[in-house]
This record gives sequence, structure tokens and C-alpha cells, in this order.
Amino acid sequence: MSKPSFTRHEIREKALQALFPLDFNIDLTKQDAIYYALELDNRDIISEDGEEFVPTYLDLLVGGVCDRKSELDEVIKKHLGTNWTINRIAKMDLIILRMAIFEMIYAGDVPNTVALNEAIELTKKFSDDRSRKFVNGVLSNVMKDLEE
Repeated sequence: MSKPSFTRHEIREKALQALFPLDFNIDLTKQDAIYYALELDNRDIISEDGEEFVPTYLDLLVGGVCDRKSELDEVIKKHLGTNWTINRIAKMDLIILRMAIFEMIYAGDVPNTVALNEAIELTKKFSDDRSRKFVNGVLSNVMKDLEE
């Protein structure tokens, strides 16, 4: 059985689906969350011997965002408007922001504009138009900071 291949975009969707429950359920392991996200649409990727295929980038993204959550949240806080707190951000948008900022700072092979555009695509699919504008605004400011 050949291993399935995922585009980076599909991997980001899976990472989002793994990170979302991890944010609520403290008993959930990173591995279980990743398996759950992978199985949502891909029951066929579990091979005959029960070994599950986890794309390396998915593991990196989920693990990296989990390990650096407080650092990523600090970056987000720095770029929020005066009347905003991190607790006011919708969970889905917060996770999308964390993922994009993680990619901008730590994924050397992902250009910042790609991380930004991918985040906007994710908000289009999993959030709404107001969220899209909000995420775009925060990430554009983060990008400016990183490029200076």
C-alpha cells in the first residue's frame, strides 16, 4: 500500500483539526489529535498492520504550535488592537493565527506571504469574513515586524 501524499494546504487543514481539540482537552495527546484529524476524511490511510501514516510536516506543525503556544500568543497579543484581548479571539481564528506565525518564524522553507495566504484560505473554509479580515490584519502586522 503506498503512502498517501498530502499537499501542504491539506496538511495545514489537518493541523488545524488536530490543534482545535487539543486546545480544549488537556487529556488529549498530540498523537491522538493528529490521528483523529487524519481519520476524519482518510480512513484508508491506516495501513493493514495498523500503522498510521503521519506526514512529517503535520507532526512539525502540531508539535511546534503546541510547544510554543505561549510564545505565539505573545506575538499575537503584541499585534492586537487596544480593545482586544487574546480571550476575545474565536478559538478557530486563534489557532489559525498560531499556525501561521509558527510557520513565519520557524518553517524556513515557507515564505511569510504563503503562511499568510494559507491562513486566509483556512479562515475562508473554517470561519467567516470578519475573521478573514481580522486574521489578515494581525498577520500583515506580524509580517511587517518580522521583515524589519
